[in-house]
Amino acid sequence: MRKLLLLVLVAALAAFAAGCGSDDEEATPPAGDTATEAADPCAKENLDTQTAGRLTIGTDNPAYPPWFEIGEPATEPWELGDPTNGDGFESAVAYAVAGELGFSQDEVDWTVVPFDQSFRPGPKDFDFDINQISYSDERAQAVDFSDSYYDVNQALVALQANEIAGAQSIADLKDAKLGAPVGTTSYQYIVDNIEPSSQPSVYNTLNDAISAVKARQIDGVVVDLPTAFFITAAQLENSTIVGQFPAVGEQEYFAMAFEQDSPLVDCVNAALARLTDSGRLAEIQQEWLSDKADAPVLE
Repeated sequence: MRKLLLLVLVAALAAFAAGCGSDDEEATPPAGDTATEAADPCAKENLDTQTAGRLTIGTDNPAYPPWFEIGEPATEPWELGDPTNGDGFESAVAYAVAGELGFSQDEVDWTVVPFDQSFRPGPKDFDFDINQISYSDERAQAVDFSDSYYDVNQALVALQANEIAGAQSIADLKDAKLGAPVGTTSYQYIVDNIEPSSQPSVYNTLNDAISAVKARQIDGVVVDLPTAFFITAAQLENSTIVGQFPAVGEQEYFAMAFEQDSPLVDCVNAALARLTDSGRLAEIQQEWLSDKADAPVLE
């Protein structure tokens, strides 16, 4: 009788062990399971883009170097710089992000978006916009932003003959007449941090601000540092970078802008993280901005 009971007990334990093994196998899907892959929201086929299977990127026109380099020949309708050729810092970053999302260069479309329209509320006709747009809490009320792809300082450009060309501190600029393009953090930096005695001038475009410096309507224009290098090298003869300004509070940075609640934001941030970890983002910055990242600091 005891032998019979022992056999029954062994059989029961074996059946129990077999049942547990079956549950474990069902709970762990096999590697490469297609259902698991299909659930990835950042897989190219799952991305909710403006056009299925394509990525639409916005930027302003003209597209200025060093952010977008001049194409030979230029692609219509782009003026000055050509976003479509992958040359220039922001063009290269945009295509690198697109590649991380699974899009080839031929699957990327560019659309013209005026700077001050890129962060206004409402529906967008782009998947993301890349155009030296600095993140701010105010702008983030209307659009979503990516993480930083470039940390930036503001800088001052003036004619060499202007008195402020010799300024060595922010205090030396108190009596200067300064200007900046509309809707930019450059303008806000003048108001909040330089605080000149006269109201700064605001211009619809960067070209208008440069023309005002040339016509001596203002003493200098405040822009981001790489743009300041391009202005002095190619747009405004006999000009100089008076200096760059220190960051005040949190570091200012450029971010890509998206329609609010865009599901693409997390995917682009993951792509930027991979580009940062691999060193590719640093390589792009070195290639296109390495000689445009230093100037005296005005404090």
